[in-house]
Formats: sequence, structure tokens, C-alpha cells
Amino acid sequence: MNNIYLTQAFRFLFLLLLQVLVFKRLSLSFESFNYISVFIYPIFILLLPHRISHVALVVVGFLTGLSVDIFYSSPGIHAAASVFTAYMRPTLLKIFEPRGGYAANQSPTKHQVGIGVFIRYAAAFLFLHLIFYFSVQAFSFVYIKEILLRTTFSFLVSLVFIVLYQYLFNPKS
Repeated sequence: MNNIYLTQAFRFLFLLLLQVLVFKRLSLSFESFNYISVFIYPIFILLLPHRISHVALVVVGFLTGLSVDIFYSSPGIHAAASVFTAYMRPTLLKIFEPRGGYAANQSPTKHQVGIGVFIRYAAAFLFLHLIFYFSVQAFSFVYIKEILLRTTFSFLVSLVFIVLYQYLFNPKS
């Protein structure tokens, strides 16, 4: 088995376990303020190598979201959001491409693209993921205020954890 596939498999399992064992149970709500959910699993799709085919990317996104859905007992909401962001990923990579371009078969980590580009790319990716997720969850724009509040606060907290993940588990790779 190729080293890159093994690395991605371990990253997937680690993030899935982190999401369902830690962040699912993490309660960041205060009395009537329950707008914060922490989602770290989208970083798996975000950090896939640049050269992955678009079809494989969408399939991986679906399987990632479906895996989270199983543990959250949500009927395809995470899968839908993950497929959407996996579909949008190549466009985001083009928008946030650094001056020297991307190295072949490398992941867009802070070390590869720089911390500024990484944070902008991760922020756009995560925002798209969360706005889609909370919109599908509410299934009506009647709840636009709640959708925007949940997206905003979940985005801020999740982005902090994603950047921390980069510093802790990807210091130079």
C-alpha cells in the first residue's frame, strides 16, 4: 500500500474518532444560546492531495459525510454537505493558489502553501460546508437567522480547531 494512501487512511480514522468521540459530546452552549457545533472532520477533504480526480474527491466526500452521519444519526446531512464542499474544492484551490502553484501530490497544508493562504482557503471551505450543512438541516430559509447564527459561531470555533490541528499534527508536512 502506498504511503500517501496509508497516511490518508490514518488521518480519516483519527478525524472521525475525534469528531464523534470528542466534538460530538463537546457542549459549548449557554442556557438559551446553543448555536455552536464544532466540526473538524471537513479538514480531511480539505487536506486531500491536489491531484485527486474530481470524481474520486466527490466519492471520498460522500463516504466521509456518510461515516459521520452514522454516528450522528442524521439522515445524510453530513454526506450532502461533504459532497458539496468536495465538489467546490477544486474551485477554491484555484482561487487560493499560491504564486508558485501547488506541488504535485502534496496536500494544501500550512507548510506547503503558507499559513495565510491556508487560513483563507480553510475559512472559505469551512464556511461553505457549514452554511450548506445548516441550510439542509433547517430545510427552510424561514430559519435564516438561526442558520446564519449557527454558521457564524460554529465557523469561528471550528476554524480555531482546524488551525490548531494544523499546528499540532502537521508542523512541517
